[in-house]
Amino acid sequence: MQHSAKTRLHDILQAATHIQSYVQDKSLQDYLQSRMLRAAVEREFEIIGEALNHALRQMPELEHRIPDVRKIIGFRNLLIHGYAVVEDEQVWHTLHKSLPTLIRDIQAIIHE
Repeated sequence: MQHSAKTRLHDILQAATHIQSYVQDKSLQDYLQSRMLRAAVEREFEIIGEALNHALRQMPELEHRIPDVRKIIGFRNLLIHGYAVVEDEQVWHTLHKSLPTLIRDIQAIIHE
């Protein structure tokens, strides 16, 4: 069964919400000291990138609706294929600076 673009957007929103719940009340130091937390956050980012890649194929207009859509997909690729060079501080920065904007953008698209 093929997933619809709207289903993919819901998957993105769910993964982003999971990331936020994982790091709630956590510091960067907590993040750096917990391999399990880092793995969980990275996995959710991988889901976001993969779901966004599929949604973009089904809804090309997302390229203009979601800032940095290609960078988000590229971040997923880095996490999967470039795992040896992933900087934990970059992931932490991304989840605090970019994730809230992505959540707002996805919510707005879903609620149209």
